[in-house]
Amino acid sequence: MKKIASIGAVLIAFISLTAMTLLTPEFKFEKETHDFGKIPQNKDASFEFKFTNAGSDVIIVNDVVPTCGCSVAEFTKTPVAKGESGTIKVTYNAATTGPFTKTFVVKSNTKTPVKTLTVKGIVE
Repeated sequence: MKKIASIGAVLIAFISLTAMTLLTPEFKFEKETHDFGKIPQNKDASFEFKFTNAGSDVIIVNDVVPTCGCSVAEFTKTPVAKGESGTIKVTYNAATTGPFTKTFVVKSNTKTPVKTLTVKGIVE
């Protein structure tokens, strides 16, 4: 009897994990890196990363954190349903000349809860 109960518990746990996996939201970005190329000094450069929810549950973007103070991000704050789209707009303050690479850490409830987006270019 204990053997049957153990097998039943394992089976229930497996079914629960499978169901949770099926109900996971998932980002599908059009692109995860953007190259601005050459941009003028002291002119902000912005790019909008577009994504679609390729999963089966709603995406909730909790935060988008730039890795430096020279960048800011705006993002879709409402839940994004399956098949729907959202955006993450990033802006780089081009105050210093030279090449740059900046990343933005996206925190969400998706299958991959931490995602990194990158912008790069050269300030002239």
